[in-house]
Amino acid sequence: MDTRYQVFVSSTFADLEEERKNVIQTLMEMNCIPAGMEFFPAIDEEQFEFIKRVIDDSDYYIVIIGGKYGSLTTEGISYTEKEYDYAVKKGLKVTALLHKSPKSLSLGKSEEDPEPRKRLEVFRKKVSESKLVRFWEKASELPGIVALSLPKTIKTYPAIGWVRANIAANEDVLSEINQLRKENTDLEEKIRSLEGVRVDDLASMDDKFSFTLCSKSFKGHSTPFSMELSWNQIFCLIAADLISYPTQYEVMTALTGGLIRKTPPGFYDDCEVYLKKQDMHQIMVQLMAQNLINTSFTQKALDSVVVWSLTKKGHQHMLKICSAKTQQERLGEPDAKKR
Repeated sequence: MDTRYQVFVSSTFADLEEERKNVIQTLMEMNCIPAGMEFFPAIDEEQFEFIKRVIDDSDYYIVIIGGKYGSLTTEGISYTEKEYDYAVKKGLKVTALLHKSPKSLSLGKSEEDPEPRKRLEVFRKKVSESKLVRFWEKASELPGIVALSLPKTIKTYPAIGWVRANIAANEDVLSEINQLRKENTDLEEKIRSLEGVRVDDLASMDDKFSFTLCSKSFKGHSTPFSMELSWNQIFCLIAADLISYPTQYEVMTALTGGLIRKTPPGFYDDCEVYLKKQDMHQIMVQLMAQNLINTSFTQKALDSVVVWSLTKKGHQHMLKICSAKTQQERLGEPDAKKR
């Protein structure tokens, strides 16, 4: 974004007019917005309130100190020092440009009276001790000093700056688009985590699965029984048991018990009933592909066993299809109509 920084330039005016001109020209070439005494060279207390608002709106502050202390405020300090103190109080980053040898300046550019000369020395000492200072002797040196020091200050202490209204609006729109894009990506990740692995042509939970329930009687006779249930019906037989993280053997036991209840009364009395291993594996794989269950290995006693658990989607699906429905809703089911 094309950000421009407002830089307040503070100094005495008449004796540093050329120096100010060089600094302001440099700031404009750096695409900054200079502000300062050029707008109000004859300063007074009333104008100082306006100057404070200009400083408030500025991003950085440059003070140029030559050989004059400047005109005094009612508090007995110069307006330049008062501007400096206010900028420091507001937290602006200050670049101080001090003349290397103010005593070498001509009478027109230096203080003649001892009192303002003493005040200037105190002011120079305050600035030198508290801020990073750059020294200069000729006005022609200032553009190079500013061009080198200010970019470092901007990089180290980034400020808000100013932008054209149309650019700011575009940036706001772009920022909002980027935020929406990020939120969309996060939602897609959440959906993928709920959906699990995408499998082409995956059977729906209403599709039927045909399998054989095997049995062996205590008399040695074997009686197979073919069954066909939907994946939803199979899932309902074991879903509640998965809340307690059962082993695969415990899941198979719970499933077998549920299937026996769907056979004719007395059909499997005095029989050892079991599912074929490949059918049990198919059920496990199918429910994993639907992202309804998770499986993991755990140590029980001396053995490593497979443990089943519900995924978040599986827990929600269990509540949806296995919970009791109102009488009106039950009467609307196809099976209820057949009965």
